[in-house]
Amino acid sequence: MADALSLSALRRFLEADARRLGFSALGIAGTAENAAVASRLDAFVAAGHHGTMDWLPETVERRRSVEALWPEARSVIVLGLNYGPDEDPLAVLERRDRGAISVYARHRDYHDVVKGKLKELAGRLVARAGLREDGASHDAKVFVDTAPLMEKPLAQAAGLGWQGKHTNLVSRAFGSWLFLGSVVTTIGFRPDEGAQDLCGSCRACQDICPTGAFPAPYQIDARRCISYLTIETKAPIPRALRARMGNRIYGCDDCLAVCPWNKFASQAREAKLQARDELRAPRLMDLLGLDDAAFRALFSGSPVKRIGRDKFVSNCLIAAGNSGDGAFLGRVRDLARDRAPIVRAMAVWAWGRLDRPGALGQRSSALAGEGDETVQGEWTALTEGHRT
Repeated sequence: MADALSLSALRRFLEADARRLGFSALGIAGTAENAAVASRLDAFVAAGHHGTMDWLPETVERRRSVEALWPEARSVIVLGLNYGPDEDPLAVLERRDRGAISVYARHRDYHDVVKGKLKELAGRLVARAGLREDGASHDAKVFVDTAPLMEKPLAQAAGLGWQGKHTNLVSRAFGSWLFLGSVVTTIGFRPDEGAQDLCGSCRACQDICPTGAFPAPYQIDARRCISYLTIETKAPIPRALRARMGNRIYGCDDCLAVCPWNKFASQAREAKLQARDELRAPRLMDLLGLDDAAFRALFSGSPVKRIGRDKFVSNCLIAAGNSGDGAFLGRVRDLARDRAPIVRAMAVWAWGRLDRPGALGQRSSALAGEGDETVQGEWTALTEGHRT
């Protein structure tokens, strides 16, 4: 087992190796349950704020503490990788003929980028850690937003930043723009001091949310969050929220981008996390024309790929409907005959927004040949005067 001096030396090695790999921040948290965090998780699930993300209530018990996930764990090394944008993410919202893709998804999938670095870091760390008290070798597991691990509370406990009123992590050094990854290990490092909440009386993130996803400070209702609506749920996006989405087609950065702590943020240095030019402000007309093969080619290596062409094009149709631009009508009418029900449904909605009389003129014949209840509901809503 490593003694206090060797643990100190191991910590120095850890910090140097993390810098070598390009990580922007590092801190260490303990593995015991945090009662306040567990209570907030219980309240979130009990209120149904997780929406259709059924994996959340199914993993509540394992999320309560790192020890519940892996009893042999003694420390959590939390790392942050800066992905700061080189332009204002909100500027594209004014360009209604373009689609707004969240900053985190304009480049390579961060899961792959961060996990590769974590695996290298963990392997080198364990190789230098010596043996445990029982004579066995130390071990480590790496996680990047893919396991029942409360990464944002752990990052706050490790001193990387604090969970703001929008429930995301805020860093004094990097603002809103840190990807998080964790190395859970049997090595018993001394935990760092947790970060203090510095939001104060600021309400910027609460006030800017276009869909009212924050029922109270430090609470989020995923069912109203554009990131959830455009990425996580496979259910049709509620009509009452569609008009509020504007041209946001994959995720939403509003609450992140408006945070005043971004004045200290800097552009990402990791080349794989710098925006691809074709994803900064893609033309909606081009995106509406994507078939499955073209979608996969455009978003190869991107997190956007995981939602699939049908969900993505349905998001783009909502943006087209919100554009007020009749130039989209031809493409929208074509997509009203698409093979995918979710695409047909959102095409009907967009058609109604752009040319309601024209859509109503096709309603009877379309309904006669439509077998999907969701699409039927969109055609019916046209006659009920739904404009949102």
